[in-house]
Order: sequence, then structure tokens, then C-alpha cells
Amino acid sequence: MSLEFINPPELGTPKGFSHAAVGSGTIVFLAGQTALDASGLIVGTTVAEQFERALGNLLTALAAAGGNPTDLASLTIYIVDIDDYRASSHAIGAVWKQLVGRSYPPTAGIGVARLWDAAALVEVQGIAVLPD
Repeated sequence: MSLEFINPPELGTPKGFSHAAVGSGTIVFLAGQTALDASGLIVGTTVAEQFERALGNLLTALAAAGGNPTDLASLTIYIVDIDDYRASSHAIGAVWKQLVGRSYPPTAGIGVARLWDAAALVEVQGIAVLPD
């Protein structure tokens, strides 16, 4: 494995993320993805639905670069409504487990006033490390 997640006990037990990652291999920088479909329209009306599509889009880009979900080394999630996102955390966690599994890279959730497409509720950006 080219990626190791680090969780020092001094920082407390993380839930749904890791505190750090160490990897070696080819680095893939993944552009922010929203819930856009192939025609350029936002799909999904809830944050969980949009998260599923956005994460799926990110994983599609990663696969095209030769990677898979467990190669994700870092993730940033831009969120329009933090309270809605937190209230939907169970559904979002289920989406994560379905698409990625139980690999939890270092992750940041950042509240924003809006995204490029006004209908977008969430955007997911990442970095992956592919094994050599």
C-alpha cells in the first residue's frame, strides 16, 4: 500500500476522517466536483444526493487517472449549509461507505456562502496518491 493514515492518540479518535496521511507514489490532484451530470446540470435536491453525485464524479476523475477510492490521500468538502450537512451526516456516511468503503483520508469540511453553480449544495475536491 502506498498510503498510510496516521491518527495520534493526542488528537483524539477521528470519526469519518484521519488526522494525517503519508504516501509514496504518483500524486493526482483532483478538481472540485459538484453534482453535475454529463449535460452540465446539477442533479439531486438534498445535500446527501448531491454529495453522492459529487463524490461519484470525483471518483470517476480518479479512475480515469488510474486510481481507486482507497488512493484518496486528502479531501476537502465545501458546504453551503453546514447545519443541513450535519443533519444529513448519517446518509452522507452511508454514501461514503458505498462508494469508498472504510478508508477515511484526512478531510476538511468548509462552509461557504455559495458555489460556482448556485444550485450546488456541496463540492468535493481531493488529492490521491497512486502506488508506483
